[in-house]
Amino acid sequence: MKLLESFKIEKTAASRSRFIVIIAIVAVLISLPAWGSTYAIFMVTLMGIYIVLGHMWNLLAGYSGLVSLGLQMYIGVGAFTLAVFSDKFGLPIFLGIIMGGVVSTIIAVGLSYLLLRMRGMYFAIATWMFAQAMVLVIVQFEFFGKGQGLFIVTARALTDLQKYYLSVGFVLIVTVVVVLLLRSKLGLGLFAIRDNDVASQTSGVPLFKSKLIIMMVSSFITGVAGGIYYILVIWIQPYAAFNISWTVAAVFIVVIGGIGTITGPILGGIIYVFLSQYLATLSQIGSLNMVILGVIAVAVILAAPKGVVGTMQERFGFEIISARRWMKRYVDRLPDPAAD
Repeated sequence: MKLLESFKIEKTAASRSRFIVIIAIVAVLISLPAWGSTYAIFMVTLMGIYIVLGHMWNLLAGYSGLVSLGLQMYIGVGAFTLAVFSDKFGLPIFLGIIMGGVVSTIIAVGLSYLLLRMRGMYFAIATWMFAQAMVLVIVQFEFFGKGQGLFIVTARALTDLQKYYLSVGFVLIVTVVVVLLLRSKLGLGLFAIRDNDVASQTSGVPLFKSKLIIMMVSSFITGVAGGIYYILVIWIQPYAAFNISWTVAAVFIVVIGGIGTITGPILGGIIYVFLSQYLATLSQIGSLNMVILGVIAVAVILAAPKGVVGTMQERFGFEIISARRWMKRYVDRLPDPAAD
């Protein structure tokens, strides 16, 4: 009985600590424009987009076992869809962002019936090939600006403050969606699929349906992220929008932060933006910034194979945001030792 009560007290204290930390972080993000510098606001805006990208790659690879090399396809599709619907068809820019996610989802559903029949490196290579094919299609049409790309003229009407809150609000919503998704019945199925898809299917997990839902969620959110990013940039260049460097950044973020964790992509996204912005200021390294980031990633893998957050969770047992389902309902059902 004492052991059970102790467990409940520790769980309650940990939940309270997590709640305080989360509220403090949200308060800082909301109030930042009131006291932060212009550069700080820009950095946090950029971090929001990369954190979302890390979340989506982590959702696919870390929780579903789907190692994708084609997230850049949905970045490009989301950006070009936004430009076409907002500038050419006169749709409000925020609806254009949503349409970028919708079109990305439609493409993902169409490709899933082929991609989800593949496993391992075949799935990874196929996602990359489809992303490469997409940019070759885009540059053939004058409607999409051919190789020159498109300007998102309507994005100029948005202030930096609006862009900031759009990015921050988006990353908060996505984080909540990921947590709820992983704590659902679907999330439990994803863990089983990642560990052993054949055994999970035998146990009754709908393999194809589960993977399809995750592909849809990932493509929609990544497409929206692409639109938000190019609202900041204004100009969409196809070879940049569909560049594999987007996926490389997502992999770096998740590897550094911790694959299979919620806060891993958050920390990884912050580290990535800081490092990439700092390296961009060093003119003497030229185009070697990706090489340097790769070396850093390898060093982290060797020193902390589970990433920074994964290693800390393993060592100290504390999670700010947990993907595990709430334990209260199960703790309450534990047998009372005093009753024996």
